[in-house]
Amino acid sequence: MSKIKYYYDTETCKYERVRVSHWDVVLNISGFVVLVLVAGISLVIIFDTYFESPKAARLKKENEELTFYYDMLSKDMNRANKMLESLQERDNSVYRTIFEAEPIPLSVRNAGVGGVDRYQDLLENGLEREDIIVNTFQRIDQLKRQLYIQTKSYDNLLEMADNKSEILATIPAIQPVSNKELRRLASGFGMRVHPIYKVKMMHPGIDFSAPQGTPVYATGGGKVKQVKSSFTGYGKQVIIDHGYGYQTRYAHLQDFNIKAGQNVERGQCIGYVGNTGTSTAPHLHYEVFKDNERVNPIYYFYQDITAEEYEVLVQLASIENQSL
Repeated sequence: MSKIKYYYDTETCKYERVRVSHWDVVLNISGFVVLVLVAGISLVIIFDTYFESPKAARLKKENEELTFYYDMLSKDMNRANKMLESLQERDNSVYRTIFEAEPIPLSVRNAGVGGVDRYQDLLENGLEREDIIVNTFQRIDQLKRQLYIQTKSYDNLLEMADNKSEILATIPAIQPVSNKELRRLASGFGMRVHPIYKVKMMHPGIDFSAPQGTPVYATGGGKVKQVKSSFTGYGKQVIIDHGYGYQTRYAHLQDFNIKAGQNVERGQCIGYVGNTGTSTAPHLHYEVFKDNERVNPIYYFYQDITAEEYEVLVQLASIENQSL
């Protein structure tokens, strides 16, 4: 039972009973309700701002994990694409040239997989990040199709190789120095800083750093075209004609182990690493020519190394450092 309230009336000099109207009751109740709502909303905002619910914390952790593994997957796919590009380059520039076959057109190698309609089942699931998921599926599908095309190309090359054993025995196919640890490749093909002029210039071969006297091997069978000595430029050098438009140069040698006009086989020692000519340190400068044009020798190391080792060599050769 609520208490009865009184007030002192100065006119009647009596205590009169306080009369509360219905509107006063409604206003009081409304004010209380509004105050409770404001307080509740404030508490929710403060809680969401400074405290995480167990569900929110779990979702945040899951999102961080998914982002981490997505980034890892994306990096792996990028590495796989780079390796595939290297294989495609070797296929078109080396293998198909050897067998006098037409290169596979870029439009075929790109292997389009169609639009997003191909992934309609995924889109109908109402995924929150469907853009990332669909993009990942597209990249994986394209990579699989490109790999399939490359394997079919190799099948085709194997058929042509049956009658090309003589060619395969003569073309450059190994590293010109012993390099099992893959640490001797010092500078690659392309724009490099010149060791003397200290400006970027075209480096038309690959430099292998090795101690003086290290054996240098013919990378393919052929006939020694030139044995030359000079105090500048390439210094002591050997040029071997392998036939079929291929030649190789071995420069800055310390000494020779063959003579001009001599026939050599792949893996035969033709000389020794030196520091002759315009050279700043003991090393072998190695070049490959196809139809009198210098080409990247990195594409011709395929007989004495694994696919993983070849990838390491490609990475080392791509570093834009100073030539020797």
